[in-house]
Amino acid sequence: MRIHSVLTRSSLALCGLVFALSNNPVGYSAEPAETPGPNDRVVPILQEPRHRTMHVDGDIRLLDVQINPGDMTLFHTHDAAIMYTFISSGSGPSEGRISSNTDYVKENYTHQVANDGPGLFRIIALTNYGPPMGALETDRPSGLSGEPELENLYFRSYRITLAPGETSAPQTHHNPSVVVQVSDGLTHVTRIDGITAELTANGGWAWREPHNPYQIKNMGTVPVELVINEARRAM
Repeated sequence: MRIHSVLTRSSLALCGLVFALSNNPVGYSAEPAETPGPNDRVVPILQEPRHRTMHVDGDIRLLDVQINPGDMTLFHTHDAAIMYTFISSGSGPSEGRISSNTDYVKENYTHQVANDGPGLFRIIALTNYGPPMGALETDRPSGLSGEPELENLYFRSYRITLAPGETSAPQTHHNPSVVVQVSDGLTHVTRIDGITAELTANGGWAWREPHNPYQIKNMGTVPVELVINEARRAM
């Protein structure tokens, strides 16, 4: 994967390049930052056609980013905090690696992304246009053991693995959450009204509203790995 990047403030160009290098799956490369040309179209991230908005909840957006082999995004500007769940790079699965960037709130960032292939590049992303929250532990969910894999003023993420037939403990979140399956398998995600979402592949996801308990069950014959991501906001 090639990353062509330009920051809104030229003094941050080098920092942007370092960020691009540190936040790409293994196997990607980054080229020196370059400015969009006079004929290049620059759009907000929510208008970039490969960053598809799948769910809207107030100031929060769930994006399914898919770049086909040989394709390239438009130059697009990040203007909000964002958390990434990496599903696959052009060279293969990314095992649901999690990262986030909250600096975009203060310093917008414009770049262009190309996928050299041979496979699909895909990310499930959360953007949070709301204000930063306070103390980290005040709004943690119940029913999830251990420390979050990622936690900051805008986001929180947990990772769980379920054995065949295993069901998670009931969990209740104070924030909107999304369950993302990051391995092959078959899982069911319950809902308080009795409706169940079925996740059938790496990259499948289910959105869940705050204060509504749910469970996740591995319906398959192999262990399945999932990440549970929150976009933090005022309760």
